[in-house]
Amino acid sequence: MAEDQQAHGSQYYLEPMRIEDVPEVSRVERRCFTNPWPESAYRRELRNPANNYYAVLRLRTPDQPDHPPTPEQRGRLALLPLLRRPEPHSPSTDPIVGFTGMWILYDESHVTTIGVAPEHRGRGLGELLLVHLFDEALRRGAEWVTLEVRVSNAPAQALYEKYGFTRQGVRRHYYSDNGEDAYIMWSPSLKDTAYRQQFDELRRRLFQRLTSEGILLDGDRLDDSRH
Repeated sequence: MAEDQQAHGSQYYLEPMRIEDVPEVSRVERRCFTNPWPESAYRRELRNPANNYYAVLRLRTPDQPDHPPTPEQRGRLALLPLLRRPEPHSPSTDPIVGFTGMWILYDESHVTTIGVAPEHRGRGLGELLLVHLFDEALRRGAEWVTLEVRVSNAPAQALYEKYGFTRQGVRRHYYSDNGEDAYIMWSPSLKDTAYRQQFDELRRRLFQRLTSEGILLDGDRLDDSRH
């Protein structure tokens, strides 16, 4: 990635993942993980939007027109004031630099993946994707968020613990590439008032950090009145 794209003023936006995004998501994922999903797995997941949710994070390139996104009210814990809903016949050519997804079943949301391209790490974008999943879980009425994480992945564990996740078990030999174990982690109840307040504060600090680093989210200000 060119140095000027890493400078202050980088502009990112989230979109729901689409079937046509899968090849590019897979290319990014192969740079993130040693055991990426096959493209067929993403296509299968995207055919079941009632029980799955997947999104991509794009970096807006200077030659792309700045189409205003469609406002979507997402309640007290809205992550982004505007989540772009892509037009059916105008797919974006802005590069995908991150992706995330989860399963939703009854009152439980299971995070399946969070990935950020290596050259975009260290800027809070992985945290942004995690918070976005929390927002979607709340929108769908889930009470709990759960995930697996490599026992050796201390940075990811630290992020999850920041958001209140605790270790609730171990899946032995969970990762097929090297047989590594995974910790099973669970969030506090999303219906707990004290935790909701804690979450709001963590999200506020995240957006402060993004703003201080010159990172824009679709060029729109975060509307605190929606919280």
